[in-house]
Amino acid sequence: MKRRFPPETLAGFAATKYLYIRVGDHRLIPIWVVVVSGRVIVRSWNDRADGWYRAFRAQPRGAVRIGKDEIDEISVRAVRVRSTRLNDAADAAYGTKYTTKTNAKYVEGFQAPKTQGNHVGTTP
Repeated sequence: MKRRFPPETLAGFAATKYLYIRVGDHRLIPIWVVVVSGRVIVRSWNDRADGWYRAFRAQPRGAVRIGKDEIDEISVRAVRVRSTRLNDAADAAYGTKYTTKTNAKYVEGFQAPKTQGNHVGTTP
């Protein structure tokens, strides 16, 4: 059985602009997050060797925090999103949620071939 976040936790992910994420010794950093079909999706802008995306690929267990003032972290497991439909829906969700002029280049960049497939779903 697949583990899912409770509805109130999903609502928190959907409402926040920045999710703080950490894996292993990697520092807690803010990243964008969307919720698609009841799944929490995060995406790496790049694939740097020292970035959070590679850290999660190497060690799928980590933690997230919603909001700067929260002290409790939620333990998560990263799962690579392989579904083209879900990847495309995540791209669309980013475009809907992150709409400022500054965000536009990143939203468009997510659709570039070099970043396609860098989506990660998180589960409890």
